[in-house]
Amino acid sequence: MRTRNHLDTQPLPAQFEQLVRMMPPQAVQDEVQYANTLEVIDRVMAAGELTKGQALYLETMVQLVQAYEAAHHAIDAAGLTGLDSLKHLLEENQMNASDLARLLGVHPSLGAKILNGQRSLTVEHIRKLAERFKVSPALFLD
Repeated sequence: MRTRNHLDTQPLPAQFEQLVRMMPPQAVQDEVQYANTLEVIDRVMAAGELTKGQALYLETMVQLVQAYEAAHHAIDAAGLTGLDSLKHLLEENQMNASDLARLLGVHPSLGAKILNGQRSLTVEHIRKLAERFKVSPALFLD
C-alpha cells in the first residue's frame, strides 16, 4: 500500500535543509518508501530550473533509489538499462541522436555520444526526458 507524503501539497522549498525537513533522505527499506521516494524525485524534477539545494537533494534521493533498486529490483543481464530505455523511446518516437541533442539543449555531437555510451545523462537531462516522454525519471537510471 502506498502512502502519500506531505510534499504533494506544499510549495517546493529551495534550500536543501528545508527539503530534508519535509522528507529526510534515508536508506530505502521497503516498497512504500521506494514509491514515496520516487514521487519526491518526480516532484523535484518537475520543478523546472533547480536551485543548488534542490539539485543536491535530488541527487541524494536518486542515489538512495539506485541503491534500493540494485538490491531489490535487479534486472537480469538480458534486462534493459537506462540507455536501452532511452534508445527504445527514441525509436518509438522516430527520433535520432540529433533530435535527442535538440531535446536536451546540448551540442549536436552530445546526442550521439550519449547513445553510444560515451557520455552519461545528467539529472537535468533525465528531467527533460521524463517530461518529454511522460515516464518516470527512474526509467533512465541504471
